[in-house]
Order: sequence, then structure tokens, then C-alpha cells
Amino acid sequence: MPYDIEDRLTQTPKPLYPIMTPPPKPQAMPASRELQSSGDIHILILDDDPHTCAVIQAALNNRDFVTEVVSDPMMVESALSSGRRYHLIVLDYVLPGLEAEQVFGWIRDHQPDANIVVVTGYPSVDSAINCLRAKTCDYLTKPFQIEQLREIVYRCLESQGLLRMTEDALKEALGAAIRERRKALALTLSNMSDRTGVSLGYLSQIELGKNSASIETLYRICLALGMKMSELFQSVQRA
Repeated sequence: MPYDIEDRLTQTPKPLYPIMTPPPKPQAMPASRELQSSGDIHILILDDDPHTCAVIQAALNNRDFVTEVVSDPMMVESALSSGRRYHLIVLDYVLPGLEAEQVFGWIRDHQPDANIVVVTGYPSVDSAINCLRAKTCDYLTKPFQIEQLREIVYRCLESQGLLRMTEDALKEALGAAIRERRKALALTLSNMSDRTGVSLGYLSQIELGKNSASIETLYRICLALGMKMSELFQSVQRA
């Protein structure tokens, strides 16, 4: 689980997006976090407050996302069992007339491959434990920050292989990771050129994310930096 339950329940919230005002226009993610999918990603939003649904839907406004909303608790089971396959479900933990365990059971039966992000206005240790047992991706308290919800959803989808970095974003991230490692070792580009046999200009272009490096070139760079190629790509993932 990518978060600590007790920290989530006790931390002092940062300035929050007021849930009852019109949502801001979603902004594009920075280049270093640009992601793409191989097809449409279907998202189901389950919340009895229509305005909250509208806020979440606006937060997830993305050309690759197809979002559907159910605000009537009595329609939740039929939506989950409709035969549509959802990649992600954003679920209000407290739905009038329904028990959370019951909804989790429907999801398990009808949408076993769906990722779940829970939002709740009534955080508690018991609800957090139930979410852990249901293997949810994350647990977010209301009122929430729009950017926080968006980042959680993107991270959840990316971890499941549903989103991946664009080629330009990957080049930029690799270049930044290489530059950071080089500077930490107090190496100049000239030093790197001597160690790798790669021209100084090409190395500069790689670090700036303006040129792709072949596997062989990345291997030489990693040797010069005293790291494995797997470590380089892991540093890109962590970023």
C-alpha cells in the first residue's frame, strides 16, 4: 500500500479545493509527467452527491478517459454488473442505504480487475482497514485537493500498466536522471565523454532530453556513472 493509514488520518490538511464551488479547468501535466495510454480508460464515479461527481469528473478530464457517473445509490449494483469493464472506480465510502463491504463485494464479483480509489468525508481507522482489506489503490478524505486526486489516479493507472510515459517525457526524465547522477559524482560532460567514448555534444543532447540514447550508449553511460541500467530506470520511475 503506497500510504500510511495513521498519517492520513492525523495529518493537518493543506489548503483545500472548496468542494462546493465550480471546478477549475484541468491543467495539463508537466512534461516530465506526460503519460499516454494505448486506448480508452473507463472510469466509474460512485458518489451520492452530484456536485462532487461533477468535480471529480472535471478533475479527470483527459482525452484518454471515458468517465461515467452514478449518484443514485440504488443504481450502483446495476452499474457494476452491467457488463461494462471499468479500469478504475472512484468510490465514496459512505453511500446512503449501502454498506461499504457490500459495494466492495459487488466490485469483487463484477469488476475484479478494476482499481479502486476511495474518497470519504468520514475518515476512520475502521474504514481505512476495510479499504486495505479490499486492496484499494488509495484512500482520500473530503474535502480534497483536485491535484491530489488527479495525481493519485494517474499513479494508480500507471502502476497497473494502463498509462506509460510518452517518448518525449521518457527522454527528458532519463536525461535529468543522468545529469543528476553525474553532478552528484562531480563529473563534467568532458569527463563523461572520456569515460564513455561518446561525443560531448551527444551527451549534452541526451541530458537535455533532446536526443534518444541507444541501449549501448545508455550502458556506457551507466558504467561511467557506476550504476546498473535497472537503477537508472528505477530512478525515472521514482521521479
